[in-house]
Amino acid sequence: MTARSMQEPTFLILTALAAGPQHGYGIITDVLRISAERVRLRAGTLYAALDRLEREGLVEAGQEEVVDGRARRYYRLTSEGESRLAEEAERLRRNAETAASRLRARHPRPALSVALPGGVV
Repeated sequence: MTARSMQEPTFLILTALAAGPQHGYGIITDVLRISAERVRLRAGTLYAALDRLEREGLVEAGQEEVVDGRARRYYRLTSEGESRLAEEAERLRRNAETAASRLRARHPRPALSVALPGGVV
């Protein structure tokens, strides 16, 4: 049985953490960059998602440091999180490949003709 598909923000959070441990603001800015500025996570939304992902065993909180008097907690992808992200990436790849194939079938490109000395091939 395969797991259900992920919501895009979850996929992007896990993708951000695939690069290595990050704190909340780092995840927010990375998700913004990865999504070409389409997905803007608010802090409350991110931390609620991180709490859920931690309960599901996909991420874990790790090192904490204090920067400018504020605690900064770093999150990392677990091996289960890495597996789920890989499964979802493959599912999305297959779906995109199917869509592209069907679109090409609807609008086939004309065969390429090459003009050579002595005729067209």
